[in-house]
Amino acid sequence: MKSLSFLTTTIKPHPLSSTTTNKTCPCSMKLAPPAASSSSFSYQKFLQFALDQTKLSSSTFVPSHLQDDFSILKAVDGTTELKMRSFQAPKIRLLRSLSIEQSDGMQVLDLAVFPEAEFDLPIFCANFFTSANTNIVVLDLNPLHDVMNETHYKQKYYRSLIPLGLKYAELLPWGGKLTSESLKFFSPIVVWSRFSSSQEKHDILFSAFTEYYKAWLSLMNRATKETDVSQIRLNREAQHRYLTWRANKDPGYNLLKRLIGETLAKEVVENFLFNGVKELGNKTFLDYFPEYACGDGSINEKRSIAGKSFENRPWDTRGVFIGDTFS
Repeated sequence: MKSLSFLTTTIKPHPLSSTTTNKTCPCSMKLAPPAASSSSFSYQKFLQFALDQTKLSSSTFVPSHLQDDFSILKAVDGTTELKMRSFQAPKIRLLRSLSIEQSDGMQVLDLAVFPEAEFDLPIFCANFFTSANTNIVVLDLNPLHDVMNETHYKQKYYRSLIPLGLKYAELLPWGGKLTSESLKFFSPIVVWSRFSSSQEKHDILFSAFTEYYKAWLSLMNRATKETDVSQIRLNREAQHRYLTWRANKDPGYNLLKRLIGETLAKEVVENFLFNGVKELGNKTFLDYFPEYACGDGSINEKRSIAGKSFENRPWDTRGVFIGDTFS
């Protein structure tokens, strides 16, 4: 998703407090009408679907405390808005979204749902980028634990979902090279695709989003609370490892820097998009991924250290990993 970095906006820092507005509006479950766009396509209906369905599936579904600090940010171009929503529920530590729409047709939706540590549920992940002609999408139920080697975990959450993954693997073909490091955080049903904009493709993407989200909610509804302290600790560390990776290697960071400046971009990434990286554990990025250490103790900025990528989908029709090596 390095193509996100094409946007060239002059950087000028903004204090977070001066650009966050309307702190009372997050309590409403209805979104404001989307901003005018040269395209009739909008990710707002994706977000509204997720909020409505989650509300129906949860006994309580309320705004997160994060909504007080992260609501709306104005980009340095003076017109583009970054809209952030965040909620929590009994089994959901955080449901958060970031949406961006520009008049030239560029749109972003970054939606994730993180479970409470007492549940080993996968992490729902939807990262969508659309320009006038191009779409880059990732849709998945990111595994909390090792889906390559932990057979029990894989069977528990993904065995019944393989047909769903196969359906959309055909409708939204594999999007090209994906690094082996990134692949460790994806499941056998991941949708990773690039395609030209069309109403047909957008309809397919919305269909995939709704089916994947309902599948995640079904898993959530059936999930039972873990009482083993050691397993809860493992769940918490697994989620912290995931958050630590994403906070350091998320490809959308370059776009955020161009829109709101480096200081605010870092604030949004660490405290909103991947909230928990400071609260769920004390390990650093290099504790989890020592192979990224430079001689001076800094983190190597490369997307891949192993140097291996997968041009084609590396799972077979049974969801078995068939890459020749995985390092």
